[in-house]
Amino acid sequence: MPFSVLDLAPVVSGGDAATAFRNTLDLARHTEQLGYHRYWLAEHHNMPGIASSATAVLIGHVADATERIRVGSGGVMLPNHAPLVVAEQFGTLEALHPGRIDLGIGRAPGTDQRTAYALRGAAGLSAEDFPQRLAELIAYFEKDEERPVNAVAAEGNRPPVWLLGSSGFSAQLAGMLGLPFSFAHHFSSENTLPAVKLYRDSFRPSAVLDEPYVMLGAAVTCAETDEQARWIAGPNGLTLLSLRKGRPIPLPTPQEAADYPYTDLDRAFIEDRMASSIVGSPETVRKGLESLLADTEADEIMVTTMVHDHADRRRSYELVAELVN
Repeated sequence: MPFSVLDLAPVVSGGDAATAFRNTLDLARHTEQLGYHRYWLAEHHNMPGIASSATAVLIGHVADATERIRVGSGGVMLPNHAPLVVAEQFGTLEALHPGRIDLGIGRAPGTDQRTAYALRGAAGLSAEDFPQRLAELIAYFEKDEERPVNAVAAEGNRPPVWLLGSSGFSAQLAGMLGLPFSFAHHFSSENTLPAVKLYRDSFRPSAVLDEPYVMLGAAVTCAETDEQARWIAGPNGLTLLSLRKGRPIPLPTPQEAADYPYTDLDRAFIEDRMASSIVGSPETVRKGLESLLADTEADEIMVTTMVHDHADRRRSYELVAELVN
């Protein structure tokens, strides 16, 4: 089955966005050679540790630097953008890189309310009209002489459209529309099984898909030993805790994470949020992936690995590739 990559272009402690972009390019080329199927980039804003905010720009950069791997959005957060703009951007990307672009669409803003307002005004604070905005976006990929506004670059250049979700709303909508569905298991594991079931139960065959197709986002950190993997994955807990406290930070070093003065409540929060992560040696990761696939019968796994040292991130993807290829 296909394994893919989700990248947030992490900005690490002591680093900057330019370094994050160089690392993204290096990882995309590396994972392409390792046989990964897709390379998706996620839209987030106003986050000191994430540089993938101009998602379409970064997708084009990665697609230019690779040859075979599919490149896409995991995802574009539709409340932040006019559907016409998204259609123009991804129609252009598909025209430049035919057959290699994916358009993953999310319903959340991917940021806090103040930043959402800065992006789109009051329109960016609500996702209530998401189905209508999605329909408008998809329609722009087909020529309509009766429509007063058209996305010229998008016409005839529709990439595969995915719906992303962390709850049941997008799962049901994806099923009703007959679209592939990507679920964020890595940060909403308690909703994984209900959402996947709802998607499959709601699925109606469409012009693009005959049967349901489920991809799961999974947080995976693999190293030579369980102890080493837990050490390099440690900063994720502090990152999540800092975000919870309203003070997001760049991705810290393992030592910075180990030295932080956690309270018992802090540790309980981190343990809960990290419970769905698969962290360990190749054998531990193999068992974790097998368990996830047995529970969900997913069609594809999208691996996200957030560690401070870029060499450790490259190595983690190498070890996972050895397990699944």
